[in-house]
Amino acid sequence: MSILSTYPNPKSQEEDDRNRMKRMEVNDPFALREEGTRRFKKGDYKSAFEYWTKAAELGDIVAPYKLSILYWLGGGVEKDERKKVYHLEEAAIAGHLEARHNLGCHEWSNNDNAERAVKHFIIAANLGLDLAIEVLHGGYAAGMVSKEDFAAALRAHQAASVAMKSPLREAAEEYQTAVKAAGS
Repeated sequence: MSILSTYPNPKSQEEDDRNRMKRMEVNDPFALREEGTRRFKKGDYKSAFEYWTKAAELGDIVAPYKLSILYWLGGGVEKDERKKVYHLEEAAIAGHLEARHNLGCHEWSNNDNAERAVKHFIIAANLGLDLAIEVLHGGYAAGMVSKEDFAAALRAHQAASVAMKSPLREAAEEYQTAVKAAGS
């Protein structure tokens, strides 16, 4: 039995909307974040900011990352590098891999701090982020990352990638593929 059959799809858009509203009313951080994303896609950046802020306050680890994007773009808020970095740090501390990677990029390009940037990339690679291992490979080829650091990060990245394989994760990927195919 597939995990997908455990959670039936709503029978109508109205049912889906009702379910989402119920979840937001009880402050489900995931539902609030997703509503923020819907608003962002519609160009309503101020509402996206409000939903993502609430989701972040409730512990969602993706919401601070999304807030950092608003501060980077100046969408619904004034561009603010300090607040962008603050939200990236909050997301990275909570375990958001792309936020960790983006902190590395920030350290490298804005602070000219390659040593600190490499530490961020190593953490992200150790947790399984493919992009971070690619950046470290480039840094190794350019002589900015030691052979030992790159080898250790590569081993940890491979171990994280293997550890992330599970029937539930594969079912989630299958579901995401089906959703994308249905939306096309």
